[in-house]
Amino acid sequence: MADVRPLSPENRIDPVPRNTPAEALQRERDEKAVLEESLLPISDPAELETGEEILYLRPGIQHRILKRLRRGHYSTADTIDLHHMNQDTARQVLLDFISYSVESGYSCVRIIHGKGLRSRNEPLLKILTNRILRHHSSVVAFASCRPVDGGTGAVDVLLTTRARKPR
Repeated sequence: MADVRPLSPENRIDPVPRNTPAEALQRERDEKAVLEESLLPISDPAELETGEEILYLRPGIQHRILKRLRRGHYSTADTIDLHHMNQDTARQVLLDFISYSVESGYSCVRIIHGKGLRSRNEPLLKILTNRILRHHSSVVAFASCRPVDGGTGAVDVLLTTRARKPR
């Protein structure tokens, strides 16, 4: 280090520290992404719940079964329409339909109960359907249909698959 000489001070520039405020860049990116995502069309209308949907999953059954049912992944073997029935008639027709469906070996059926738009106070057939299906031993799960299949005016029902009885 014997040959080293200090630099002359005239060629030297002292750095000036910048006092710029810190920016929350990631937060701005996140907020922008949320805004853009909110403007996209909904890919799965079944993920929207308005409070009118009825859902049920028997305890011990995997939640993905209900998710697949809500998305319309199961084909319905039979359909019944309870429109224009009184509660007593609808109760008996619904119980008979479920029994027939189980005996026939159907695993998924659709029940159209209506939205109760013509009911005075509440959707009577929808409430009746919900109550009967929740307590029926053959029902594994049920969910309001996709909008294209009837929306909140119908339910798809998964039934236990028992072997057909010989005739």
